[in-house]
Amino acid sequence: MQLILMGLPGAGKGTQAEEINEKYGIPHISTGDMFRLAIKEGTPLGKQAQGYMDEGALVPDEVTNGIVEERLSKDDCAKGYLLDGFPRTIPQAEALDKITTKLDRQLDYVIHVDVPEEKLLERLTGRRVCSTCGSSYHITYNPPKVEGVCDKDGGVLTQRDDDTAETVQKRLTVNIEQAKPLLDFYKEKGILITIDGDQPIDKVFTDIQAKLDNEV
Repeated sequence: MQLILMGLPGAGKGTQAEEINEKYGIPHISTGDMFRLAIKEGTPLGKQAQGYMDEGALVPDEVTNGIVEERLSKDDCAKGYLLDGFPRTIPQAEALDKITTKLDRQLDYVIHVDVPEEKLLERLTGRRVCSTCGSSYHITYNPPKVEGVCDKDGGVLTQRDDDTAETVQKRLTVNIEQAKPLLDFYKEKGILITIDGDQPIDKVFTDIQAKLDNEV
């Protein structure tokens, strides 16, 4: 089963990716993982990517697309894969079409974990982190026993700079604008599955599994 997983920050993609990986036995492949592997293996494309990254520059699409092709051609993807974080643009999506056709590993479905923007704001701005040990909490979903104090070591819980309401809103706006063309692209292809992500984690995965097992 060849899949892409999409969702805004805070939608719970990581948790669902783990569930899909465990249930269907297909590798969860994030963009970062692909780059790290190519760099570790010292492939020509990995070395090119490292060069751009060392300079603080964006890795060009031709290099990224090549690294994706290298990764999807590996044996562990023979029975399927779960792409996460790629593609991000229509040109990348079109390149992925060519790659998967060439490898005969065409996409089956694109799973979109959909959560209302206001809920994502609540999830992301409610995060707190221990200034001592780094443990994570949430003021609503996973609060400490004592407000503002870490259960483990009594450290002070703080809000990260990138979790403030203003920063989160900007991040969501950028991601929404970026995702819409891709969602439309895959909807037109008839392979987009939209899942209600504003429900318990187990129920989200149950809905994903029901769609995949019933082949939509």
